[in-house]
Order: sequence, then structure tokens, then C-alpha cells
Amino acid sequence: MLAKKNWHQKHFDTLGFGSRLADAVAKSMGSWKFIIVQTVLVVLWMTLNLIAFMKHWDVYPFILLNLLFSTQAAYAAPIIMMSQNRQNERDRAQAQADYQTNLDAKLEIEALTSKLNSIEVDKLDKIIRLLEQMEKQP
Repeated sequence: MLAKKNWHQKHFDTLGFGSRLADAVAKSMGSWKFIIVQTVLVVLWMTLNLIAFMKHWDVYPFILLNLLFSTQAAYAAPIIMMSQNRQNERDRAQAQADYQTNLDAKLEIEALTSKLNSIEVDKLDKIIRLLEQMEKQP
């Protein structure tokens, strides 16, 4: 028996390679691991360039490092925006699924309420008939 897919699985199945890659990049760039690794690399870069005895490949004020950061930001911003747009799509899909679930639950509750009301009416009718029968008996 196959399990029914939920909204998240259906949405994930529609994503292409680029979309999945953008989500993975945005997820990794938004992590403490990325910040820590990048900080270590920057400190190492600056330290090596400041204390290098023979060759300074990027002397103070670290123009090459600034260029690398600018390039990283130029690519990171649109990738993160693509991922955020897909998050909005996922949120809309989840909201629609929640709405449909709530609507189905409402209809089911209304049907149960109607059934309970008819059962209650049937009980009351039986009680009235029994009372009427009891009144007719001497």
C-alpha cells in the first residue's frame, strides 16, 4: 500500500536541480558552521598577509579579500532570494492544505452534528410516545 504524499513531499517533488541547489546553498550560508569557517578563513588570510616575510599576496587594506566578499555577496543574495521565494510557495501550499483540512473537518463536524440532532429528535419522539402510552393505560 502506497502512502499518500503530504503537501511538503508534493512540493519537493516539483523542484528542479537548481532549486534544490539554491535551497541547500541558502541553508548552509545561514548556519553557524558557515559563519565560523568563514571567520577562521578571514582571520587566517589577514594574519598570513600581515606577517608574511617574503610575499604579501593581498596587502593591507586587503583589496583581494574585499573582492572575494563582493563576489560572494553578488551570488549569495539572489540565491537566498530564490530560496525565500520557494519558502513563500511552500507556505502558500501549506496554508491551502490547512484550509482544505479545516474545511473537511468543518463539513464532517456539521454532518455529525446533524446526525446527533436526528438521534436526539428520535429519542425525544420515543419518550413522548412512551409517555402518551403511559397516560392511556389505566
